[in-house]
Amino acid sequence: METVNAVESIDIPPSGLGDEFFMREALSLAQAAECLGEVPVGAVVVRNGIIVGRGFNSPIGENDPTAHAEIAALRDAARNLNNYRLPGCELFVTLEPCAMCAGAIIHARISRVVYGARDAKTGAHGSVVDLFSVDRLNFHAEIEGGVLAAECGDLLSRFFAARRKKP
Repeated sequence: METVNAVESIDIPPSGLGDEFFMREALSLAQAAECLGEVPVGAVVVRNGIIVGRGFNSPIGENDPTAHAEIAALRDAARNLNNYRLPGCELFVTLEPCAMCAGAIIHARISRVVYGARDAKTGAHGSVVDLFSVDRLNFHAEIEGGVLAAECGDLLSRFFAARRKKP
């Protein structure tokens, strides 16, 4: 049986397109979650222009309330890099992280978080609470929201609209 390394090398996109490039990778993972009946959220962890971790929402299929896209991507990256700390890494996620994921991001020492759509119900970067700006915490990541926000939000809106239509 052939062993495949989960860390893939990719071409670094032209200057100024990096965030959108990696967000599109996260969007493709969100679509995979949707195909499995999960809320369509995807995430990738990137270090030096290389995706080192991937994840998508799977709490229903895994019967695990912690199986969020960010947690899955952080776990994958930690395994691939052989370290529970991920300094110098960036996390791209299609939806504003919740409080649980914000805590994991902080503990992992992710340097930068880029997300797509805001989450008015559970967002932990200002939509409900802003855990990333709590001064007393011992680590602070750089946060940027709104990258491909319309595409990320539309995917979620279509998913929930379709669920509401089902009998």
